Amino acid sequence: AKMVNYFGKDPNGRNVTRCEISNGGTRVSVLAWGATIQELRTDGMEHSLILGGRSMAAYLGPMRYFGAIVGPVANRIAGGEMKVAGRSFALDKNEAGRTTLHGGLAGFDQQLWTFSDIAASSCRLTLTHTDGFGGFPGNISVATTYSLDAQGALNIEITGETDKPTYFSPAFHGYWNLSGQPDLADHRIYIPATSYLPVDAAQIPLGEPAPVAGTTFDYRQPRNIGSELDHTFCLAPPQAEMVTACHVSAAGVRLEVTTDQPGVQLYNGRHIHTGQMPGHGGAAYGSCAGLAIEPQFWPNTPHQPNFPSSLLTPGRVALHRSRFGISRVADEK
Repeated sequence: AKMVNYFGKDPNGRNVTRCEISNGGTRVSVLAWGATIQELRTDGMEHSLILGGRSMAAYLGPMRYFGAIVGPVANRIAGGEMKVAGRSFALDKNEAGRTTLHGGLAGFDQQLWTFSDIAASSCRLTLTHTDGFGGFPGNISVATTYSLDAQGALNIEITGETDKPTYFSPAFHGYWNLSGQPDLADHRIYIPATSYLPVDAAQIPLGEPAPVAGTTFDYRQPRNIGSELDHTFCLAPPQAEMVTACHVSAAGVRLEVTTDQPGVQLYNGRHIHTGQMPGHGGAAYGSCAGLAIEPQFWPNTPHQPNFPSSLLTPGRVALHRSRFGISRVADEK
């Protein structure tokens, strides 16, 4: 099999290539568009464990964000503006005309990245997000490395550098479905976090973390995925050791996610609706077709001085690491 092939054209008519890597019984296809994981397959399973499309039309349409790297700042920035080093920056208000979501319309996910390095079990993609693009200050040089280890785990490493102070908080935005069923009804999730971030109607955190105890967000014992899940769970401080973000299981498959990020956004995919656009199984994706697991800084960090800071300054290299381990388990009682 060729490791790199043609996938389609971007809106500017440039070729979008697709790269395949494999190791430990796992095979992953990566698109240059959005540094997107298009599919992830593991030996013995008929379906891709990550939702994705078969054409560029899917990614330019209803499957925007599916499997992509989102940024420069994942999640939401209230009011579509932020202050950096005392200066105010107006950002793209791409959500309901009032918030900036995933870096706005000029985000990492809607850019053509460059494959700078391709090996049998890993690939690296780079992108320069130019100063002022989407309103964000700084020429931000970002690189994403996807690698599969001998256990078949997907390792994701994102680095960033800038020539002006800026906020840098990217995330991997893959939707996972371990069983290949139309929704997540057969999935169970364990989240060790003892606190989460309550949000307002615009999905902006209200402020301080709140205990999960006694709420619908207590997943410290594995259970089914609730209908309200679209929240950040608070993990260890950034750049600490890798810590457990969550475990998800269904159909004898177990996904164990670890990260060095201070939080993980978990979203049950209730608003997924790809219309006539088919996914990997040949059918369209509907509500709760996949679970987004996004290790990241906490949302709206520029407006929350008490949150772990994702401010990136010149001369420093930001490093964000996550690992998605896949194993087969006997059916859990």
